[in-house]
Amino acid sequence: MSSLVQSVDWLAIAPPTLAAVVGLVVLVADLFIGEEKKAVLGWASVAGLAASALMLLPLLDGDRATFCLTGDAHACSYTADRFTLVIQFLVLGGALLAALLSVTALKDANKEIPEGEFWFLLLSSAAGAALLPASRDLATLIVALEVASLPAFALVGIKRGDKKSSEAALKFFLSSVTATAVSLMGVSFVYATTGTLYLTQIADKIQHVDGQFHTLAQAGVVLTLVGFAFKTAAVPFHFWVPDTYVGAPLPIAAYLSVVGKAVGFSGLILVTVVALPSYADVWGPALAALAALTMTVGNVGALRQQATRAYSAVRLLAWSSVGQAGYLLVPIASAGYSKDADKAVGSTVAYALMYAAVNLGAFAVAALVARTSPLNRISDYRGLYASRPLSALLLGFFLLCLAGLPPGIIGLFAKVTVFSAAVDAGLGWLAVIMAVNVVIALFYYLQWTTLLFRAPEGEPEKHRVPAPLTAAIALTAVLGIALSGAPQLVLRFSATGLF
Repeated sequence: MSSLVQSVDWLAIAPPTLAAVVGLVVLVADLFIGEEKKAVLGWASVAGLAASALMLLPLLDGDRATFCLTGDAHACSYTADRFTLVIQFLVLGGALLAALLSVTALKDANKEIPEGEFWFLLLSSAAGAALLPASRDLATLIVALEVASLPAFALVGIKRGDKKSSEAALKFFLSSVTATAVSLMGVSFVYATTGTLYLTQIADKIQHVDGQFHTLAQAGVVLTLVGFAFKTAAVPFHFWVPDTYVGAPLPIAAYLSVVGKAVGFSGLILVTVVALPSYADVWGPALAALAALTMTVGNVGALRQQATRAYSAVRLLAWSSVGQAGYLLVPIASAGYSKDADKAVGSTVAYALMYAAVNLGAFAVAALVARTSPLNRISDYRGLYASRPLSALLLGFFLLCLAGLPPGIIGLFAKVTVFSAAVDAGLGWLAVIMAVNVVIALFYYLQWTTLLFRAPEGEPEKHRVPAPLTAAIALTAVLGIALSGAPQLVLRFSATGLF
């Protein structure tokens, strides 16, 4: 009789585990630390996230798996393969940069935000987000998704006495809970038809479903995808994005725009490409239609933002992130038509890495401007070059990367990679829609960029930039510039090895 006791590979699960442990330590330490020393909690959290990211290095020497079935070594709940490590690097790196932005934001908030709870929630969410790409069964996948999401609801509404923040959190919570309920129903349908939750076993067993259960299996596939489509902010599950980004503290908006998307896309990839490749005729066309709709609605929404409207800069970045989600969906849809699904998925990962670096950079400069212009209108950026030349140049660079224009070579490279994935899969119509959307996006990105270098309307204000904010801007700038110099590194790094 085989043993039911499973061995645990502690090194494999170290990155998400360390983030979770540091979160608990910070929460307990908050009870014993006086108000004047609360900043220590922030730096401990930053150090914890940096240590979690460093724990990825010992895992680079080969694939690891743990929590496996004793009778089937290939059916594991946690796998640390190349795909997992790349997404965990993106998630933990994004959370680290959001934490650096948060150190300054909490100091400026004058105790409106409870520090101990804030750091505990951020670290808990980061731990869930780091767990998700390693999950190889549907139960762990859904639990990881909720561990990443539930603290995020609280982070959005954490400002004391702020109605806008509370309303944003409520919209985010209600729409997310609905999507999760639909997704859980889909998982139950898939389990009912296959008798297993392990992704590799589902891939095999769902091909041999009894004829009378075929419709149930198809319904399960579609419903399971809904929850992950919500996390990616795909249209029509995007309506929470603009209000949530505006109502949340700016570092949390930056965190959701990058880490939240990474969670959604990694879950979507695992469910479609790993668990349900035989149902590519169902999810392939569905994701292609979602991609076309998402990029169009997102870019048109960003185009409609008025420069003088309150929080228009954050709203533009929010709608822009919806448009970018559409581009990210293109290679996953292409995987349903392509013979080389691994290469198609690699294109999504490459684009996500580029997007994470430059979008966090744009949010970091927005956080800098928000210190003197709390309403964060696009018009507030007029003449930024006169008061902060380096910040203006870097924001211009980040926006050009998002637009896919030189000198933002990495943005152009990522878009070409996604474009070629669609063409190689025979999705010419989707490539055409993407090309039209790239042109639409050029207009609002360039409009904002030119505003940075116009003559300022009043006397430019100068304030000292806090060290954590400087570090966040510098890190994203170095990453963006380095990758623009050697964009091929992204594609090499993002080779997923899922197959």
